[in-house]
Amino acid sequence: MLLQKTLAEVRGLLRLAVPIVAGLGASTLLGVTDSVMLAPLGPLPLAAVGITNAVAVILFAAIYGLLSAMSVRVGAAHGAGQGRRIPGLLRNGLVLGAIVGSGGAAAMLAVWPLLPLLGQPVEVLAIMFPYWVAISLLMLPFSVLTVFKATFEAVDRPWVGTGFAFLAVGINVPLNYALIWGIGPLPMLGLTGAGIASLAAESLALLAAWGFWARARSMRRLRLRAGISGAEIASVAREGAPLGLMYVAETGAMAVATLMIGTFGAVALAGNQVAMSVGGLLYMVPLGVAGAVAIRVAQERGADNTGALRPITWAALGLATVWLATAAVLLGLYGGTVAGWITDEAEVITIAAAIFFVFAFAQVMDGVQSTMTGALRGLSDTGFPALVSLGAYWVLGLPLGWVLAHPVGMGPSGIWAGFVIALGLAGLILVWRFLRQTGAARVTPNLGGTP
Repeated sequence: MLLQKTLAEVRGLLRLAVPIVAGLGASTLLGVTDSVMLAPLGPLPLAAVGITNAVAVILFAAIYGLLSAMSVRVGAAHGAGQGRRIPGLLRNGLVLGAIVGSGGAAAMLAVWPLLPLLGQPVEVLAIMFPYWVAISLLMLPFSVLTVFKATFEAVDRPWVGTGFAFLAVGINVPLNYALIWGIGPLPMLGLTGAGIASLAAESLALLAAWGFWARARSMRRLRLRAGISGAEIASVAREGAPLGLMYVAETGAMAVATLMIGTFGAVALAGNQVAMSVGGLLYMVPLGVAGAVAIRVAQERGADNTGALRPITWAALGLATVWLATAAVLLGLYGGTVAGWITDEAEVITIAAAIFFVFAFAQVMDGVQSTMTGALRGLSDTGFPALVSLGAYWVLGLPLGWVLAHPVGMGPSGIWAGFVIALGLAGLILVWRFLRQTGAARVTPNLGGTP
């Protein structure tokens, strides 16, 4: 009976997860595009993108985590048939998005003076400041656009938000090429041009989303008059804060791992960036599945259909695990070939292939953790997963990775090997937590108040 219900949920999850995955993939393609288009300029610009992304991803993830409470709030209201609450949630969410986006940009700019103290290659830092500024400023349009996307997804219009994500990519690719290499009267700006192109593309996509919301007939129900409530903004922020902390713990650990790899030199950094560019794109599937399961759990919780919560979650877990396990095997076998598609530097390819082999299997474990975190997020259970992530990444994963990289002698790939055990343990703990939270009389509807 449970198996039948689980299989029945697969189609509904895919209907929601596919556009979410596509939208996340499109957002990731902004950074991947920079890596691919800058690769012919040599390892220094590629390493600069790696360092910038290693720090920026912490703040982007914190913003995404904090604002992901929007999809749960809107999803629960949508599931309960309380459509008139949604315009107010959206307007307050847009204000919150502007606040956290501005804060993220300021925080990243404040980090710049610390980089020389972290042992990063001087020749890389010498060329990357304008790129660093552009990616910092990009956080504001990213944050506001994230609120729009979360709302569209939670009201079963996920392709709308995805369309704007792809619009940013469509603008970024030709603009990137023009500003990196110089076309016609445009100067050849290299790394700086890539940053300007990304910022412009995300900003234009946000303007398009705002115009669509303000003018499209299909958006009338989301434009109903609603006041701005400081209490509502604070409530969403409180619910999302543990998720923001969780993503900071995860991506912060990844950033520290990247900085640890930086101590092996610019070539190691470049190889790691190649591996993470591809691995990050593959990881959009379980991340999108986690977003979908959070929304589906919130919708069914709002509708007081608690019997659907476990089948939805097991279906999501199966989808994420099958995808990442397949990717891990393929990258383990053909990592060098994949790296060769991005760069022709032999040393970079060798290091990237070694990292691929371990990094891909760490992602399998992380996929379990992310999916279960999404299910718990749909239950408005956000504090416990944050603590589990903090322990898995920082207490166990990073120290073990350092031991494997240095005393054991695995080199850069050993740093990622430490996460395999840590994330596997975290996944098991979160499965236990979900089973406990969905036991008899444990689940209660939550339509937007403080959990």
